[in-house]
Amino acid sequence: MRGISVRSFEFFAPVLFLGFLLFSTSGCSGNKPAQAGGPQAMPVQVKTAQPAKVDDTTDYVATLKSRETAVIMPQVEGIITQIFVHSGQSVAAGAPLMQIDPAKQQATVKSQEDAHTAQEAQVKWAQQNYERISGLANAGVVSKQELDQAKANVDAAQAQLQSLSAQVREQQVQLHYYQVVASRAGIVGDVPVRVGDRVQTSTMLTTVDRPGTLEAYVYVPVEKSAQLKMNLPVQLVDASGKVLAASRITFVSPQVDNATQTVLVKAQVPNNNDSLRNAQFIRARVVWSTTQRSVVPIIAVSRIGGLYFAFVAEADSKGGYVVRQKTLQVGQIVGNDYVVLDGIKTGDKVVVTGTQFLIDGIPVIPQESSS
Repeated sequence: MRGISVRSFEFFAPVLFLGFLLFSTSGCSGNKPAQAGGPQAMPVQVKTAQPAKVDDTTDYVATLKSRETAVIMPQVEGIITQIFVHSGQSVAAGAPLMQIDPAKQQATVKSQEDAHTAQEAQVKWAQQNYERISGLANAGVVSKQELDQAKANVDAAQAQLQSLSAQVREQQVQLHYYQVVASRAGIVGDVPVRVGDRVQTSTMLTTVDRPGTLEAYVYVPVEKSAQLKMNLPVQLVDASGKVLAASRITFVSPQVDNATQTVLVKAQVPNNNDSLRNAQFIRARVVWSTTQRSVVPIIAVSRIGGLYFAFVAEADSKGGYVVRQKTLQVGQIVGNDYVVLDGIKTGDKVVVTGTQFLIDGIPVIPQESSS
């Protein structure tokens, strides 16, 4: 004799349960006749379908770009000996970022300073010589021509000293360029160079982005372009769907990208917690519209053959309730609920427990679920 399969049991379970209800109404002791009025009503837990605001949204991959980015490039050539920062680090204006080997420039500065010191001695000697000859000229010992020559020597020495002073200052300024500093406060971007790299004045060392100046670049398919408009809500969400930032469309391109058949839209991103970065890829959710829809608990909905069903407790003509199986058209999931597009309306009493034992039309006693 073959055993009853699980599938067969699931098929006959509602029938057996209904038979049990019919049997229980006739009494379990003695041979009392069955009571009139049909099967006993079955207690069921229900949740009243509630209205909720539901967003019509579409997700796109967006790129974050800073509206205020300082590109850091060296003002001198040389070998990088130190890197003081890393990508994503917050820096103040003037903070050191990198060190370029200054040895050669330090030698140049030292040479200029030595020449300056020697010239200072030359000026001092010329001044002393002029004072000596001036005294002799007053005594009539030397000619006026010798005095004039001594004065010219002083002037020439002082002029040379001034020239050397300017050269020293210039070389000292040049020496400062060997330490690369942040031109503004902000967040350090990618650092493509490494210690030991030789850099030119055209080499990009890194970028510094001002916080709170990001824009989301969203490329929307041309099929949706008719729905695009300024101030449409945009949400930036992570992989779990958590909203990281909320914004609105601030720019809609008047042109279509011929290669991708998309329209560029931009949304300024508030970034007070510095959780977002320049050049970051992120999911952008464009909210096209917001409507009122009914929502029902997921546990109340069954799916059979690609269709969705739920049981609703409806009042009958005798003042009681019976269950009716409803075919649903469901939308997105919001929390623990389905958004119902058709089949159930707000206020309907949706059965949330024991649905596997229910048959369309049987009497029930609805009890509002507290969970």
